[in-house]
Amino acid sequence: MSQQPRIILSGGGTGGHIYPAISIANEVKLRYPEASILFVGAKDRMEMQKVPQAGYQIEGLWISGIQRKLTFSNLLFPIKLLSSLWRSKKIIKKFNPDVVIGTGGFASGPLLKIASSANIPTVLQEQNSFPGITNKWLAKGADKICVAYDGMERFFPKDKIIKTGNPVRQDLLDISSKREEAIVKFNLDTEKKTILVIGGSLGARRINQLIEKELGFFKSKEVQIIWQCGKLYYNEYKKYDQNKDVQVYQFLDTMDLAYSAADVIISRAGASSVSELCIVAKPTLFIPSPNVAEDHQTKNADAVINKKGAKMLKEHELDDKFQKTIRQLLESEAMQIKLTHSIKKMALPNATKDIVDQIEQLMI
Repeated sequence: MSQQPRIILSGGGTGGHIYPAISIANEVKLRYPEASILFVGAKDRMEMQKVPQAGYQIEGLWISGIQRKLTFSNLLFPIKLLSSLWRSKKIIKKFNPDVVIGTGGFASGPLLKIASSANIPTVLQEQNSFPGITNKWLAKGADKICVAYDGMERFFPKDKIIKTGNPVRQDLLDISSKREEAIVKFNLDTEKKTILVIGGSLGARRINQLIEKELGFFKSKEVQIIWQCGKLYYNEYKKYDQNKDVQVYQFLDTMDLAYSAADVIISRAGASSVSELCIVAKPTLFIPSPNVAEDHQTKNADAVINKKGAKMLKEHELDDKFQKTIRQLLESEAMQIKLTHSIKKMALPNATKDIVDQIEQLMI
């Protein structure tokens, strides 16, 4: 195979689609330093910033998802789709890729459709336990579909599915050795339990409201909180950072140390977070976002809950059940051991390498 493979990666709209694509690109670069890599995203979404920050070139398409209600944006959808198909055709003709990879999100739809119709090998990477509209639409034309969960033949052709897991940050693979460093970094009291709260890259309003409401309860339990409230909410909640047992962050840039410091984790259930938490293997309470397309997060959390690997509370259950659940997670050693053991079995730490192995086979 050529030492200079040409690869297009497409996906975006949210971090959950962008970061896996960047991980795959990094692994390709590791193997083929001379590789040419191009990203294709949606013009006004976060990939247009995040991808160049990671050192890659990106082209934008004029595309957006279909809203569930009748909006002006929906009326424009057919025009945007035609425009994006035309633009995708030009990009593919000019770049001439050996293989095209889609990591989900509407931006990858037109590009992969054009690639497969031009007989260019395509790979889909589906992060969720319940696929989005775009990947379902592309599945028939794809050569391989890399998934993170069992039972995906309900949605995709069985002979194309390879269970690889989701790409995760490599620095999470050995967090147990970083505990001392984490305690120093966050200046923690080793006599107290630590709860890590993560609501996704932008934050989660309902989780933040919950933590604010329960600060008195946490104090009575003598626990420390590392609270990533997200950039949208930081100004509202930073006042609580004065309390010596509460640390409020807009964003945690050393997630490996935050996970290492935690005894219990409260998290949304985005696909990347769930995959990371399987590797981290700490007692976890999932609070899925109800505002995500096709209720992906609840289904992702369910996949772990069904294997007895974590606890889950829906947002509407928080007022009644939160204190009891968090108390169990903090105090029941039997439960901690059981959850940790079960969630660890679901970890797929070599996902990125396995996905790139599959891509390599198509380029030979």
